[in-house]
Amino acid sequence: MAQTWCDLLFTHWPIPAEALRRVVPPQLELDLWEGDGWVGVVPFRMQGIRPRFGCALPILSATPEINVRTYVKRNGKAGVYFFSLDAASALVVWGARRFFGLPYFRARMESSIEGDAIRYRSQRSGAEFRALYRPTGPIQPAQPGTLDYWLTERYCLHTAEATADIYHGRWPLQPAEAEIEINTMAEAAGIALPPIPPLLHFARRLDVHVAQITGLRTNSDSRNDAGVHPPCNSL
Repeated sequence: MAQTWCDLLFTHWPIPAEALRRVVPPQLELDLWEGDGWVGVVPFRMQGIRPRFGCALPILSATPEINVRTYVKRNGKAGVYFFSLDAASALVVWGARRFFGLPYFRARMESSIEGDAIRYRSQRSGAEFRALYRPTGPIQPAQPGTLDYWLTERYCLHTAEATADIYHGRWPLQPAEAEIEINTMAEAAGIALPPIPPLLHFARRLDVHVAQITGLRTNSDSRNDAGVHPPCNSL
């Protein structure tokens, strides 16, 4: 699959390793930073969703999405583990569950631009997120060896059964600020976030290819394509 991620906010909190161990599948090793796990709640918009060598249909290829994630390893390969991924598109939710085995949920969602800020709302039973966020400085790609790099430069996802490689360029990270009104996304996954401000990063746009998939019963066989990606427009 290929897609473009737009107006993305990374919100991250440190979580004790023992708390994460209770909710991460035992097949996966926790990936820790200085002894702690980290959990991210990440709202953004997807555009240009399409299969390998396919074309994006405007009505079916764009949706807000928000995911709850942590960081794990399988056989020494570092990646992302998703507790949940919420999307507004019923087709995206069905396809991701059917062909990728990912824990997608349909939610009532809205993402809109207000001046230099993004107003974001997502709600389903037991999981809600409302925030206003914006970048506050120039692009500053994370440097190897830093926490920012460790949190964001991840090039595969793991489920309990499978691994999918993800190809993209370096994240065009910017410093950010956010007014988070409601956030029960991690709580819905059985995770208590600490009562401290999150570490924030913003990215305006990133083009992504989900490539090799192993461990799933699927006929998918994908490599990078060289398609033209759409601009990031407000939904």
